[in-house]
Amino acid sequence: MKQLLFCLFTISQLSIMAQTTISGKVTDDKGIPISGANVYLDGTYDGTATTENGEFLFTTKERGQQTLIVSFISYETFSKTTFVENFKNINIKLRDDVNTLDAVIVNAGSFKAGENEKVTALKPLDIVTTAGAMGDFIGALQTLPGTSNVAEDGRLFVRGGDAEETQIFVDGMRVFTPYSPTANNIPTRGRLSPFLFKGITFSTGGYSAEYGQALSSVLLLSSIDNPEEDKTNIALMTVGLGIGNTQKWKKNSLSVNASYINLQPYQELFPDNNIWHKSIQSLGGEIVYRHKVNTDGLLKLYGAFSTVNFDVTQEDINTPEGFRFGLRNRNLYFNASYKDYLPNNWSVQTGVSFANDYSDIVIRTDNVKDTENSAHLKLKFSKYFNSRFKLNFGSEYFITNFNEDYSASENKDYNFTFNNNILASFVETNIFFSKKLAANIGLRTEYSNLLKEFSVSPRASIAYKSGNNSQISLAYGTFYQNPKNEYLKFNTDFSAENTSHLIANYQYVKNKQIFRAEAYYKDYNDLVKYNTEQPLPTTIFSNNGSGFAKGIDFFWRDNKAFKNIEYWVSYSYLDTKRDYKNYPIKATPSFASQHNTSVVIKHWIDKLKSQIGLSYNYASGRNYTDPNKSGFLNSKAKNYNALNANWAYLISQQKIIYFSVSNVLGTQNVNGYQFRNQPNTNGVFESRTIKPAADRFFFVGFFWTISDNKKDNQLDNL
Repeated sequence: MKQLLFCLFTISQLSIMAQTTISGKVTDDKGIPISGANVYLDGTYDGTATTENGEFLFTTKERGQQTLIVSFISYETFSKTTFVENFKNINIKLRDDVNTLDAVIVNAGSFKAGENEKVTALKPLDIVTTAGAMGDFIGALQTLPGTSNVAEDGRLFVRGGDAEETQIFVDGMRVFTPYSPTANNIPTRGRLSPFLFKGITFSTGGYSAEYGQALSSVLLLSSIDNPEEDKTNIALMTVGLGIGNTQKWKKNSLSVNASYINLQPYQELFPDNNIWHKSIQSLGGEIVYRHKVNTDGLLKLYGAFSTVNFDVTQEDINTPEGFRFGLRNRNLYFNASYKDYLPNNWSVQTGVSFANDYSDIVIRTDNVKDTENSAHLKLKFSKYFNSRFKLNFGSEYFITNFNEDYSASENKDYNFTFNNNILASFVETNIFFSKKLAANIGLRTEYSNLLKEFSVSPRASIAYKSGNNSQISLAYGTFYQNPKNEYLKFNTDFSAENTSHLIANYQYVKNKQIFRAEAYYKDYNDLVKYNTEQPLPTTIFSNNGSGFAKGIDFFWRDNKAFKNIEYWVSYSYLDTKRDYKNYPIKATPSFASQHNTSVVIKHWIDKLKSQIGLSYNYASGRNYTDPNKSGFLNSKAKNYNALNANWAYLISQQKIIYFSVSNVLGTQNVNGYQFRNQPNTNGVFESRTIKPAADRFFFVGFFWTISDNKKDNQLDNL
C-alpha cells in the first residue's frame, strides 16, 4: 500500500513538473492596468483573463516555441512567439486600436461622404435631394463652405480659385470634360449622374499627393461596386424623360441609363429673356459593367455618351440685333478600373480613362470647331504593413491632344493645335502614431513634355485628437497646373502655374452633430498674364502673375435636435487678390465673393408621405469695372439671395411625384453689368444689367421604380 501511494505521489509530481506557469501584467501605453483582457496560447485552450490589477496567471503543458496572444476591445491585439518557459512575469503594453470609430481622422481641407466613412459631413443622398441643386451634385456641393456662388456659371469655384483649378476624378481616373457646354449667363450642369456613386470626397485644399494638375481642389467620386438587386427606373419630367435598368448576376452586373432633355415646351410656357432659335436639347446614355474576378478583384467598365444642341441670341449693349451663339457638342467618355488584393498585404489599383469632346460653335458669323482627345493611364500599389503604417505609390500619364479650326467671316481660316502630355509619380505614407495622432506625408513629381519642365510637390497633413469628440488638423502642400487650353493653343512658352496651401482645421463630432472650422492661406505664383483684352494669336504672354487667397470656413450639421429634420449651415469668408490675365493691378477677381452662406433644411412628414426641403443661398456682391469711375474692378454688384424649395410625395412605395422651384421669392438677382465700348455725347459709358435668364425655374417629375422587393424607389435620386 505504501508503495502504491509513493508511485501516485511521484506521478503527480512529475505531472506538475511537466507544466509551465505563464504569468505577467497587462497595461495600456500609460501604464494603467487593463482588466478583463483575454490572454491565451494560440491554438490551445490554455489561457485566462486579467484581474483588476491587470495581472494574469495560468499553466500549460505545451512545450517548445508558442505564441502568446493578448486581446481587448479598442486595443491592438498583442502577440509574441518564443519558448514557453520565457512567458514568466512578463509586462505587456497594449496600444490603442487606430481603426476604432473614435480614432483620429486626417481631414484638413476635405469633406467625405460615404457609407464607410467614420465622419460624414455630407451623405450621398444629400447630393440629389438638396433644394436648388436640381439633382446636380455640383449644385449640392456649392452649399458647402469654401465654395463661391457664381450663379451664371454653375461650376465649382473654391477658395479664390478659378473653376478650372478644380479637377474631378471617378474611381481615381480623371474626367477631362465634366461639365456640359453652355452659353454666357446660363449655368452649366455636371455630366455625371449622381446615383452612380457610393462615396464622395471633396477636397477644398491640401489634397493627397496621388492627385495633381489642380491648383485649388479635387473632387473624388467612387462608383458603386455591386448593385443590390435587379430594377428598372422610369422618369417622366417637364423637361424630358429618362429610363434605366440594372441586372445583377453572381459575379457580374450591368446598368444602362438613357435620358432625353428638351427645354422647348418649358420655355414656351415660361419664356426667359433670351431669343431661342433652337432650345437646348440633349441626349445622353451611360453603361456600367462590373465583374468580380476572384474573391477580392473587381473590374469596372464605365462608358458615357452625350450630345447638346442649341442656338440662341442674347442681349448685347454693343450689338443692337443681339449676340448670336450656336453650339453642337458631342462627348464620349470611357473609364476602366481594376483593383485587387495581392499576397503579403499588397494591393493594386490600375485604370485608364479616355475622353473625346467635339464642339461645333457659331459665334455671330464666325465658326469654331474644337476637338479634344484626352487619356489618363494609372498604376498604383499599396502595402499594408500594419494598422499603423501604410504605403501608397504609383505612376500615371496624362495625354491631351487639342485641335481648333477657326473660320472667320473675312474668309480667313486658322488652325491651332498642341499636345500636352504629363508623366507623374507619387508616394505617400499613412502613419498612425496612436489613436490620437496621425499623419499623411507624400511627394509628387511631374514632367510636362510640352513645357519641358519638371516639378516636385511635397504634401503633408497631421491630425491630433484633442478630446473625446474633437480634433485639430494641419495640412501643407504645393500644387502645379499647366496653363489653360485657351492659352496653350496660341503659345507654349510657359511654366506651370503653382500655389502653396496652408490649412488649419478644428472638428467636433458628437451624436449626429458636426461642427467644423477651417482657416487657410494660399500663395499663387507664375500665373499667366497677357496684354490683350482676350487671348489672341498676336498676344504677348508671360508667367509674371501672382496672387493670394485667405479665409475661414464654418460648417454645422445637426440630425438630432429636431425629430425628422436634418439641416446644415455653411459660412465662408474669403479675402483674395490676383494679378493675372490682363489685370493692370492686383485685385479681387470678379468671380470671388467675400461672404458666402448656405442653409439647407430637410423634413420628412409621415402623415403626408412626403419629404420637404428648403435651401437658402447668400453671396455678397462681386467686383466689376465701371468705366465711368477711375480704377480697375472698382465697383460691387448687389448681393445674391435665393430661397429654393422642393417636395417629394410618395404616391406608393415605388411611385413618386416631385416638385421643385428655384428662387421661390423671385428675387431680382444681378450677375454683373455690361458697358458700351464707347461713351455717349455726354462722356458717359451707358450700361445694362446682366440678370439671370429667368428669375425662377420650375420642375415637375414622375418617378417609377420596378423591382422584385417592391420597396425601392427613386427618392434618393431626386
